[in-house]
Amino acid sequence: MRQPIRLATCLALIAAVCAPTAPAWSSAADPGAGTGTTKDSAKASAATAKKTEKTKKAQQVDCAKVKCIALTFDDGPGKRVGALLDTLKKHNVKATFFLEGQYVKARPELAKRIAKEGHQLGNHSYRHPDFTKIKESEIKSEIVRTQELVHKLTGKYPTTLRPPYGLYNDQVQEVAKELGLPIVLWNTASHDWASRDQKAIYREVLKGARRDSVVLMHDWVDATVDVMPRLLTALKKKGFHVVTVDTLVRGRTKLQPGEVWPEDATIDSSDSPLVPYQH
Repeated sequence: MRQPIRLATCLALIAAVCAPTAPAWSSAADPGAGTGTTKDSAKASAATAKKTEKTKKAQQVDCAKVKCIALTFDDGPGKRVGALLDTLKKHNVKATFFLEGQYVKARPELAKRIAKEGHQLGNHSYRHPDFTKIKESEIKSEIVRTQELVHKLTGKYPTTLRPPYGLYNDQVQEVAKELGLPIVLWNTASHDWASRDQKAIYREVLKGARRDSVVLMHDWVDATVDVMPRLLTALKKKGFHVVTVDTLVRGRTKLQPGEVWPEDATIDSSDSPLVPYQH
């Protein structure tokens, strides 16, 4: 009578060992599962909860019911991202930062602050190569290297991928799918890298601003940082809620690994510099 029980136990053990695992940064993975809670971690959690109360209130926006727009910043953290974060904090809004590993390494404290203040973290490669012109193994290395570095510094993994220059192909999508990351592009461009002019950036963003816009900007452009107070005020007057990409899609859809979003993304050579800037 004991043999069937032993057989069932063995099968259960085999299933547990062979079950597929999701990448550590995938939404399917739960890094906190199965861990105990110590007194220190409980105290830290309580302190964090108090500090992030304002952040949660800022993100309690249903973009299916109100007019939202997502400001996204590529290539950072730039040298002046601290001033940009001051402005975002003053206006009580959150943005999405697509980080380059090389600049996370160069400016770790700024990367930590971005995460600490509740902004969404995205992956923008390590060295900014054109993913459509390199091998699959190199694409994976660029992404994973940045994922691990950001997590080591901030305790958080980027949950979305923006390929350098917004360029992708089937191979890039397959890698993103394997790593559990949706591909987030944009449908409104500020052209800030080209103009470096506050008036031009202000005009371009407001001209393209519409409900569910995902705006491409760069936090290393001085004019972008300087025009942000005026721009946020103008967007608010037009009835926009400035939110992260996650908040923009929450309640309406769920981005899947390898999926390219937004659906109306339009990329052209004037949106992003064809040669990466050192900053």
